[in-house]
Order: sequence, then C-alpha cells, then structure tokens
Amino acid sequence: MIDTETHGLAVDLRREAPDAYRALAALTRASTLDHGLAELMKVRASQLNGCAYCVDLHVRLALEAGEDPRRLHALAVWRESPFFSARERAALALTESLTRMEAVPLPEVVASAVEDHFDPAERGQLIVVIAGINAWNRVMVAAGDPPPPLDAR
Repeated sequence: MIDTETHGLAVDLRREAPDAYRALAALTRASTLDHGLAELMKVRASQLNGCAYCVDLHVRLALEAGEDPRRLHALAVWRESPFFSARERAALALTESLTRMEAVPLPEVVASAVEDHFDPAERGQLIVVIAGINAWNRVMVAAGDPPPPLDAR
C-alpha cells in the first residue's frame, strides 16, 4: 500500500514570518501579465513542483476566469496538445525551464520563442509570475496544507 498522507513543517508563514509573507504576496500582485496566461503558467509550475494546494487553487481561478476545462486537462501535455497558441507555448516553455532549472543558461530555443512573442516589459512579467508561483509552491509544500475537500466549494 502506498502512503499518500502529506507531511509538511506546519509553518504558518503569515504568522511566523509576516513581513516575508507580505513581500511574497506583493510580488504576486505586482504582475500585470494577462490573467489567463498567468494562471496557465501557475498551474504548470505547480504540477511540476508537486504542489497539490496550488494546482487546485490555480485551476479553480483559471476556470473562474473562463478558461476551457479541456485546456486545463491538457496542460500537463501541452507540447502534444493542439489547444495552445505559440505565445502560450513560449510562456509554458519558459515556465518549465525556470521551474526545473535543468538547463542553465536558458535554452536558446526557449529564449527565442519568448523574444518572438513577448515584448521586454512582458518578459519581465513572465519572470515575476514564474518566480512568485515557485516561491508559493515551496511555501505551501513546506506547510503541508492540502487542497480543500471537494465538497467545500
């Protein structure tokens, strides 16, 4: 039998490091990137980081913003799916590259795609979204907070 119980450090960042919590929240709010694209990026980074809480939260936010459920189901296989634009693919490739950090420096194909589809200001916003969600994923994984129950919606 596989133990699926989650464990964390039970750290309440709001209470135990309130200045850091407010700074991280401010970073998240600072992005002016298109909300729909930002939610796709947040879901994908959260999938990669294994943060069930953040996957659940950002899938719900994406749906509330009008995202198509089929696209959210296909997000884990976005490269094979026909549902994503070239612009979204560039953002998702950057999200994966900066979340996994396996290839440093950034692969040229990823950098070129981002440069082709985003102006310099938008590129900065992509980085803000990616840095923010990766930080939140680590905070929530460390806290061990599970997503709310299905019937809590």
